[in-house]
Amino acid sequence: MNVEGQQGRRPRADVQRNRAALLEAAQHHFLRFGVGASLEAVAKEAGVGPGTLYRHFPTREALLAAVLQTRSEELMARRADIAQLGDASEALRQWLRAMEEYFSAFSGLPEPLMTAARAQKPDNPLTLPCDLLIGTTDEYVRAAQLAGHARASVTGYDLFLAAVSVAWIKGTDATDEASLDRLRALIESGYRERDNQA
Repeated sequence: MNVEGQQGRRPRADVQRNRAALLEAAQHHFLRFGVGASLEAVAKEAGVGPGTLYRHFPTREALLAAVLQTRSEELMARRADIAQLGDASEALRQWLRAMEEYFSAFSGLPEPLMTAARAQKPDNPLTLPCDLLIGTTDEYVRAAQLAGHARASVTGYDLFLAAVSVAWIKGTDATDEASLDRLRALIESGYRERDNQA
């Protein structure tokens, strides 16, 4: 019975090992080639066939969502640090910067995230991570609004899109850091401006 138990557990260990290898290979390829990297090359580096990759991750979005999940620990650590701030305006500013850095992890990442956020299709594996980030951003926005530091009409979705947009521009290498800082300042002055019509 012990042998049977070990045999029963072995496929599960193989499955876990293959999944871990695929995630590691995908992260390597996404970092090097962007989110459009060859999935066949990912499978090859992981030491498995394409069929195994697609059994674990039926779509590119599913693989990307899983890789992002492995990278979300750093973002959550930033969120914990931001939670220690006593200034709602500064907390919102730092959260937007943290999201921007997260969205800049891989070349081409902003596009599928914007698509998932806009389409709101439950079958897109990137929809849930986007929803969670939008919800968290809403929390920071509401806190800033309550403190009188953000316009009443601004939403977490608005600023999620702003952070994704800055990350997209950053990824094009079409501008320098000084221009990005001016763009961030424009976004901040926009959401901090009083909305007399709200």
